[in-house]
Amino acid sequence: SFPGGRRDPADGDEVATALRETREELGLQLGTASIWGQLRTLPDRHGLTVAPIVANLGPLEDLTLTPSANEVEEVFTLPLAHLLREENQGYTHFRGSSGRYGYTLPVFLNGPHRVWGLTAIITELTLELLAPARY
Repeated sequence: SFPGGRRDPADGDEVATALRETREELGLQLGTASIWGQLRTLPDRHGLTVAPIVANLGPLEDLTLTPSANEVEEVFTLPLAHLLREENQGYTHFRGSSGRYGYTLPVFLNGPHRVWGLTAIITELTLELLAPARY
């Protein structure tokens, strides 16, 4: 999933929370100039509201990540070209308590890990913005 966590009282807003969490979890010092904007808020499976913030990190080759061992098990990236290939896109259908399909969520396949859940939803929203003609 993406860096994230609860808003601290010292955080001024969602952007400040995202910048702090990115610093704590990945060791990246980003400024507000890196922020492109905020996606629409989403509920998580616990009923909390998630406010995805999109930022430009620059070339990945130039990044030095120092992931927090307490919060991050592994760091991986997927190229935009991979995410846009139809063979790497799918959907997972979830059944409701009645046994009928309750809802459908995106899933991204064929990378080092299956990207699903809230991470896939945020990825899908981002692709709709970055590549509307291709996604």
